[in-house]
Amino acid sequence: MKIRKAVFPVAGLGTRVLPATKAMPKEMLTIVDRPLIQYVVDEAREAGIEHFVFVTGRNKSTIEDHFDRQFELDETLKARGKKAEMDVLAQFQPEAGAMSFTRQQAPLGLGHAVWCARDIVGEEPFAVVLPDELVLNTPGCLKQMMRAAEELGPKSNIVAVEAVPDDMTHNYGICGVGKRNGNIFEIDGMVEKPPKGTAPSNLSITGRYILQPEIFKILETQERGAGGEIQLTDAMIILSKSQAFHGLEFAGERHDCGSRAGFLRANIAFGMARADLRDGLRAEMQKYLKA
Repeated sequence: MKIRKAVFPVAGLGTRVLPATKAMPKEMLTIVDRPLIQYVVDEAREAGIEHFVFVTGRNKSTIEDHFDRQFELDETLKARGKKAEMDVLAQFQPEAGAMSFTRQQAPLGLGHAVWCARDIVGEEPFAVVLPDELVLNTPGCLKQMMRAAEELGPKSNIVAVEAVPDDMTHNYGICGVGKRNGNIFEIDGMVEKPPKGTAPSNLSITGRYILQPEIFKILETQERGAGGEIQLTDAMIILSKSQAFHGLEFAGERHDCGSRAGFLRANIAFGMARADLRDGLRAEMQKYLKA
């Protein structure tokens, strides 16, 4: 099963980290020295994604600018002989035509955002990657899912899952566990934010999906669910009645960068993963641990 396209829902307002996101998209907040959106695009590129589809909103134009060439900057760096900086920019520069942008126009939830990408995705399986969730691991989470897709049938849907504390399951979309093969299992039910004590497992649905195009027809008429929004999980529950869904317990450390604590934790984790920064960062942190 070949997956060529990935959808990145980036229209959210980032209210959990205000005022930082008042004038700046949350996807452009930096983890160490790169914006969040760069990390997830790199993850998708590593997984073999060829076409990157962004579902944006107002005040998100800097995301598009980030992936465009800046000729003034390129020429300035060239004139000053800054080859290292030029190489870094070239490394992250996408090919012409590899990125598409469309607008959600109304804050109707993740399911609606995915539906907005329907005409660009077309009739082929695709990935959905939530930009405020980072997974620190090599290979990346999406590449692990791609490998799982190769083992499963041509009409399989895959969801990345992570165990959460039992007393926190009411805050997440939770899936039931069927037949298992290693870290891949058949999903025998999904529920969005189940009441306390009713969750079928402690495996939460995270921000990585591989979905079949039939999901678009369901989303087109999907009624609003939790929070008054069109929930992607609700549409997946309907699709699961006619197509197989599998969960993948991925390897890696997940960081919710849409929260203040998660954002700070991600900066430390990704900084410590860098050989050129690790020693200096550890020394700086020791100052605060002694305080």
